[in-house]
Amino acid sequence: MTESEGQELAPGPLEGMRVVDLTHYLSGPYCTMLLRDLGAEVVKVESLTGDPSRDNARAPGDTVRAYGGYFQSVNRGKKSVALDLKSTEGQEIVRRLAAGADALIENFKAGVMERAGLSYESLAEINPRLVYACIRGFGDPRTGDSPYRDWPAFDIVAQAMGGLMSMTGLGPGRPLRAGPALGDIVPGMLTALGIVAAVHRAARTGRGQFLDVAMYDSVLAICEQIVYRYSYLGEITEPSGNSHPFLCPFDVFPTNDGAIAICAPADHLWQELCRRMDRLDLAGDPSLTKASGRVQNCDRVRNAVREWTSVRSKGEVLAALAGNVPCGPVNSVMDIVNDPHFQSREMLVEMEQPGLDRLVQIPGCPIKLTETPAGPRGRAPLLGEHTDAVLHDLGYSDAQIQALRERSVLR
Repeated sequence: MTESEGQELAPGPLEGMRVVDLTHYLSGPYCTMLLRDLGAEVVKVESLTGDPSRDNARAPGDTVRAYGGYFQSVNRGKKSVALDLKSTEGQEIVRRLAAGADALIENFKAGVMERAGLSYESLAEINPRLVYACIRGFGDPRTGDSPYRDWPAFDIVAQAMGGLMSMTGLGPGRPLRAGPALGDIVPGMLTALGIVAAVHRAARTGRGQFLDVAMYDSVLAICEQIVYRYSYLGEITEPSGNSHPFLCPFDVFPTNDGAIAICAPADHLWQELCRRMDRLDLAGDPSLTKASGRVQNCDRVRNAVREWTSVRSKGEVLAALAGNVPCGPVNSVMDIVNDPHFQSREMLVEMEQPGLDRLVQIPGCPIKLTETPAGPRGRAPLLGEHTDAVLHDLGYSDAQIQALRERSVLR
């Protein structure tokens, strides 16, 4: 799928929704990326120097240097307005944007927007149906005042404190950060869901509301297992590598050219795996017939599967198991970009990159809709690329825009 060659998507399910995006880095932009992929209009309000993520992952040979892969990936299809948010004139522009918006989202520390005169309460007076969303490390006092309210937070902090690293790693006492920035991406996803829900209610009632998602809370929510295991069983979850505490075999096994995930926790899947490994002795072993027995003897089960996979290639293991026993290779990005699955599912989208004479690839949208498709709707914006057009829509004249630019309110 090539957005830059004129293949425009049909209107998405959020067509007509207007979102003011005052976020930066990853959590907020990921949220508004999802909304834009689904058809909403997203106006990204940046500082005069731009979202700091513009500088990350710049491609060699880029002659424009407007942004790199990080910014392109999560800001595709948005409009950019660059202004000085500390100026009274810049704050007035945000108020005018909020007056005609369905939602506004920011991810500053608590109190920043209040000091700028742009609190939820002040904007709700202008637009009672406005949904005001924020993502913070430890939440906003309006929904629960955390003792960590003023702590800055990044992905690894949320992963560490929220429980993800307590259950992820090579073994007890050996925690690891998950590779994807789940401490940012998960709150972004949850905020997008919350915004859609709140805008849906506002359309019925005419009343917006304040919406808050904490990075810390979001990580705990996806680590739900650690809570019920402690509450029900008194167990403290520790890192367990690639295995599962309740299921066996459910692991990643070595091959002679990589590794492969194999899952056969159900009794019938275990029998099928044994048959395809030509291990009828294991299939008939009464101590392994039931799932509970395999969990109790999990080291023995893993060793038997490992012995079989380690002398075979990933292709040989897949040929024996795929379609009958749940399995899949541990893919590198090179494997992924050559996988026909992602081509047919339009999950690798080619996009224009200013400053390069070639197209670049970014991930597509995994939400597939038959009538109102979702997906990237154009490249990421240059800094301030849409400032004039957006301000014209707000009623500013060319002369007013030029005067604001001369006073360094606009880029």
